Order: sequence, then structure tokens, then C-alpha cells
Amino acid sequence: MSRLTDLIAQAKAKDHKMGADLEREINVLLERLPFGLNFERHKPEAVELPLRPVRKGDKVRVLPPRGSVEKGDQRLWQVAKLRKDGDRRVADLELYKAEQPAVQTIPLDDLVVVAEFGDKIFPGLVSTGKVERGGDRPYHTVINGENYHVLKALTYTHRGKVDAIYIDPPYNTGAKDWKYNNDYVESDDLYRHSKWLAMMERRLLIARELLNPEDSVLIVSIDEKEYLRLGLLLE
Repeated sequence: MSRLTDLIAQAKAKDHKMGADLEREINVLLERLPFGLNFERHKPEAVELPLRPVRKGDKVRVLPPRGSVEKGDQRLWQVAKLRKDGDRRVADLELYKAEQPAVQTIPLDDLVVVAEFGDKIFPGLVSTGKVERGGDRPYHTVINGENYHVLKALTYTHRGKVDAIYIDPPYNTGAKDWKYNNDYVESDDLYRHSKWLAMMERRLLIARELLNPEDSVLIVSIDEKEYLRLGLLLE
């Protein structure tokens, strides 16, 4: 679903006639054929922060049972209160931005903090080890993190200083080995190209800030599935 579709659904829930009228007028606009690359700026993906301690006011998800391969409850909950229940700590949760309110109490160990796009995150790097074999020669650094947040962190130290960026993004072939929007972009998803472009645009705009404006290159590995759309996006 695009952000616009989500908003229409919310409008219909509050005032069905107004929502239907808006949908009808928007459909008329959508039937016009615009020129160039046009795509929805979809509601961005969220990211889970498994090492972040749960605090009051946090947005969280309830983890699936240990050992389960299911995705579990993908809804967002907000922590209303932290308290002790016997020998364990629990959180009283409220369903986040829900039209139909819901509450539940869950042990802290079964929760993971979630940050939505636009939430303030203060990126920091923690060294987990190193191998030194080259003396004073140039070295490689591997950063493990969500790519958007890593790019953002690098803008503090490398803005305009990078000579070359090579990226190998998901090819959007419908394969099950990548996910954004906290769900797989299925091959029959009507917005699959639009979602992919929105995901790429958010990251490419930050990558551009890192490149040396005088002399630099961006190299992208991609196949025939999206290369034409990607070319237009890069232009």
C-alpha cells in the first residue's frame, strides 16, 4: 500500500462518504499519464533495535516464541508502563495509533524496540574486533548495521570525502532473501517497483552526500529487472 492509500483508508474509517469522494477524485488524477519517473514515496520501513533497552514511551514489537520461524505480531505497540511482576519485569503496552484501542502486558525479554523512519536515532559505532596485518597501509572497515542508518552515521565523518561507492542492492526479483517495509515485496505486489524505488531513493540521497563533488563515482550492481527505472532515478 502507498501512503496515499493508507490515508484514504483512514479517512473512510472516520467518514466513509468523504473518504470515497477523495478516492474518486484521486483516481481521476491517477489516470493522467505523467512524463518521467513517477512513483509513490511509500511509508518508509521501520527497523528493529534488538540491543536497545526497553523504556517507557518506546515503540516495540512482540517477538515470536523462541525457536519459532514465524514472523510474529508485526503491529507496533507503545510502552505505557514498566513494572515488576513477581521475579520478572514486564511492560504494559498500548496498540500504537490504533483506531480500536488494545492493551496487553508482556515480559521485557519478549519485546524488541522499533524505530520508524524519521525517529531520532543517535548512531554510534562499537568496535567488535580487528585484524592487523598491513602495518601503516590503508585498511578496510566493516560496519554491521541497517544501511540507511550507517550511511547517515558516515555523513558526520565522511561527507564529501568518498571517492567511490559500490552498492549491490536487492534486485527486486521477488526472491525471499530480502525484506523492507518489514515484509517481503512479493512479485505480485502492485507497488513492488514503487516500493523498491522509494527504498533506493532514500539511501541514494544520503550516499550522494558522501561522494566527493569534484571527482567521484557511484557503481551499482543490478540486473534487467530494475535497471531502467534505476537509471532514471539516478539521473
